[in-house]
Amino acid sequence: MFLTCMEIVTKELVSWMRGHESSVFSISVHASGKYAITTSSDTAQLWDLDTFQRKRKLNIRQSVGIQKVFFLPLSNTILSCFKDNSIFAWECDTLFCKYQLPAPPESSSILYKVFAVTRDGRILAAGGKSNHLHLWCLEATQLFRIIQMPTKVRAIRHLEFLPDSFDAGSNQVLGVLSQDGIMRFVNIQTCKLLFEIGSLDEGISSSVISPHGRYIASIMENGSLNIYSVQALTQEINKPPPPLVKVIEDIPKNKLSSVDLKMKVTSGRVQQPAKSRESKIQTRILKQDLTGNFESKENELSDGLNKKRLQILLKGYGEYPTKYRMFIWRSLLQLPENHTAFSSLIDKGTHVAFLNLQKKYPIKSRKLLRVLQRTLSALAHWSVIFSDTPYLPLLAFPFVKLFQNNQLICFEVVATLIINWCQHWFEYFPNPPINILSMIENVLAFHDKELLQHFIDHDVTSQLYAWPLLETVFSEVLTREEWLKLFDNVFSNHPSFLLMTVVAYNVCSRAPLLNCNLKNDFQYFFHHRNNLDISVVIREVYRLMETTPSDIHPDSMLDAFVALTKGQYPVFNQYPKFIVDYQTQERERIRNDELDYLRERQTVEDMQAEVDQQRVEDEAWYQKQELLHKAEETRRAMLLQEEEKMIQQRQRLAAVKRELKIKEIHLQDAARRRFLKLQQDQREMELRRLDDEIGRKNLARNQEAVAKEMREDADVYRRKVDLEEHMFHKLIETDQTQIQRTQKWKEAEEKEFYLRSEKKTAALSDASRKQFLNREISAAVEHAENPCNKEAPRFQNEQVASSCLPRTSQLNDISEMDPSAHISVNRRTIEWDTTGQDLIKKVRNLRQRLTAQARNRCQTPGLLAT
Repeated sequence: MFLTCMEIVTKELVSWMRGHESSVFSISVHASGKYAITTSSDTAQLWDLDTFQRKRKLNIRQSVGIQKVFFLPLSNTILSCFKDNSIFAWECDTLFCKYQLPAPPESSSILYKVFAVTRDGRILAAGGKSNHLHLWCLEATQLFRIIQMPTKVRAIRHLEFLPDSFDAGSNQVLGVLSQDGIMRFVNIQTCKLLFEIGSLDEGISSSVISPHGRYIASIMENGSLNIYSVQALTQEINKPPPPLVKVIEDIPKNKLSSVDLKMKVTSGRVQQPAKSRESKIQTRILKQDLTGNFESKENELSDGLNKKRLQILLKGYGEYPTKYRMFIWRSLLQLPENHTAFSSLIDKGTHVAFLNLQKKYPIKSRKLLRVLQRTLSALAHWSVIFSDTPYLPLLAFPFVKLFQNNQLICFEVVATLIINWCQHWFEYFPNPPINILSMIENVLAFHDKELLQHFIDHDVTSQLYAWPLLETVFSEVLTREEWLKLFDNVFSNHPSFLLMTVVAYNVCSRAPLLNCNLKNDFQYFFHHRNNLDISVVIREVYRLMETTPSDIHPDSMLDAFVALTKGQYPVFNQYPKFIVDYQTQERERIRNDELDYLRERQTVEDMQAEVDQQRVEDEAWYQKQELLHKAEETRRAMLLQEEEKMIQQRQRLAAVKRELKIKEIHLQDAARRRFLKLQQDQREMELRRLDDEIGRKNLARNQEAVAKEMREDADVYRRKVDLEEHMFHKLIETDQTQIQRTQKWKEAEEKEFYLRSEKKTAALSDASRKQFLNREISAAVEHAENPCNKEAPRFQNEQVASSCLPRTSQLNDISEMDPSAHISVNRRTIEWDTTGQDLIKKVRNLRQRLTAQARNRCQTPGLLAT
């Protein structure tokens, strides 16, 4: 985090101040304007506003936070308030701990959040999240009062004392802003609620009081800005004190009694009537008022200080304390602090007479130069004579350097100095004040005639030995500490003290001055520092003030001190107006002539500049043309070289193109061949793929056809076998029926026939079976070897079928040959029928196995190819 210091008039950035790591929530400036304290939650830092450098840093433990660190008004004390309710007071210069406030009583212990201090720095008010207010006496370092606010107040957000013009800084009215947005103003002595601003509907967010206590500016919670007039809110503020002289009224005659007027007579003395106790007290108070009336009128200052006591302190110590010097000076000079009037002078801007001040007075510090320029401009706007006073910067510079951080105080100090200690300085304007220098010369002649005669002998006038000291107010011949010590005494005495200081300076320096014989030596002496003790000079001034005769004493010719008026600054016209007006007119005429001359010179200079510019442009044009011609020739040569290079590059490029063309042709040819080969390979692959696909399709088709033929053959064979079986069974049934029909009458013939034809039938039957089996086996083997032959099985089957059956003709022949054989044949047939059925079954099974093996061979491609 960093702080920025801005110039409020020019709105320019003056400086950056870095050092805080967290946000800054409080800034406090010393009364002299030289130091500032910035506070954040974890640290407080002391800054030097002259150099904008950090001077000291307050480090604390992390567990203990900082609530606020600020300067006490009109003192050199820093008050630090921490979150654990501890409050310490520190010396600003040495940072020595002066005291610590004790802990508040447990019955009213609150965590302090907000603080306020009276203008005299004697009373500290503290509050927090409670309706109690603690008032601390910082001189006695003790809690002297606890104020309980109304019950509606639960927390206090802001505290600020209301200034009063007649309370000498011991403010009695405290503004208390609570959590309900209402700011209540109470008298801390009587604990009386005087008035309040804000309401529950229109609460106050923050508030500030003007330095003189006349107005209160408040930012409302709705964002609006309200300005209140304190005089319209209450009549208890800014009331003048009661008169110091009070009149005791006589008791009416009709109320007098003999007792009240009783007198006691004693010898030799007349006694006054006896007085009551109240009359004694009133008489005592009246004496105090009457005796203090003149002293207060002469010596009481606006801030509660007493001039006589300050003079006694000054004579005892020789100077005022450094930390209270600025406060004492402001009290002695009774500065009105007219903010509005000063702002109006500043708003007029920089005076034309001081626009080029830095050329005549080159000051290293820009800030100091700006403050000096602004102060001199304000003086020139206040009175026109100061715009023509050549020594005014020398006169004002030491005060500007001293009060550079408070320009209002600086201006009023210089203005007060001019009105009182520069009386009659401008009567012989623009010449040095001859009358003032004559006073100094008369006093010097009275106290040191030898030194004055030495000055006269060497043609050294008062304009050489007195005026340089006056116009620089001794700033050239004294150090800072010596100058401050001197003006402690100057501001504490009559305005003639400054003139006596000039005489005392010469008298105390008489030894080196009497040794000077050259005028340049005198000039050097009164413009440079010398080995002189300022305390001796001040004692000599007091001696001269007391021993100088009244007829030549400057105090008889100078008026007493007069302070600046409040509100508006007084009119300053103690100068020969006609001379100033004449000089102003002459200056204006000279300025106008100078402006005319400057305008004509500017015109001539502009014309000369135009001619010079034209000449320069012509020369530049010719030079440019020559350069262009040279550049053109150079470019032509470069172009020729480039063209030759281009031709060579084109030839090389053509050769490269030819090589590339040949390579391209070769590459294209190779690519074409590769492409053709690739196409050929692809076509061959496609043909092989088609061949494979055709082969797969043919194989599938052949397999399907073979399977279909085998299924058809199997079906035909099954139907044929079934038909043969059916016919065979039908034939057997028929034979059995015939046999059963003729069995009764042919049993005899059958037995006979059986006997004769038994051998013949058995032989025929064995031959038939062997022939049937041989044929059947041959047919099965042939079918297995050539399964695709469809006709053979059918023929063979027919043969087998026909061979398996006994021929009817044979049977008929046998029966015709031998009737008895008929019966025998039929009986044999029946017997054979049983063995024939078993044989048929075995043949059928053998055929089925062979058919299955042939089907498997037909389905296998290898076997099919074989």
